[in-house]
Amino acid sequence: MPGTVRFHRVLKAPTERVYRAFITPEALAKWLPPHGFVCTVHQLEPRVDGTFRMSFTNFTTQQSHSFGGKYLEMIPNALLRYTDIFDDPNLSGVMQTSISLKPVSCGTELSIVQEGIPDAIPTEMCYLGWQESLTLLALLVEPEIQQ
Repeated sequence: MPGTVRFHRVLKAPTERVYRAFITPEALAKWLPPHGFVCTVHQLEPRVDGTFRMSFTNFTTQQSHSFGGKYLEMIPNALLRYTDIFDDPNLSGVMQTSISLKPVSCGTELSIVQEGIPDAIPTEMCYLGWQESLTLLALLVEPEIQQ
């Protein structure tokens, strides 16, 4: 049965900056891959019905896995919902990820739900990967750099 993971974080950054980190190719390549991986964004059309394609490459082994998906719902600075489909036939199925952003007094409350994780991927590995990615996201969006 496909797995589901849920995350809740508060980031010390405005919702606009956090949202932008999810729809900017260079930003995604910087924060999305978990430790030990690099990301190549091949295509990104951040609009409803727009598509994306990426590859994560294991820096140690140089083995890559590619995936793509489609944006289902986008409310700027508030909500992103998209699908993910792996190219690898051993990782079949369609994952769906929902990202909710809410402004709070100290920044942005971020809620993530990822559903339909293929059986071949242990849910605990998804938790570990997302935790690492969210740490990198905070490092990208929280600094207030003035020029």
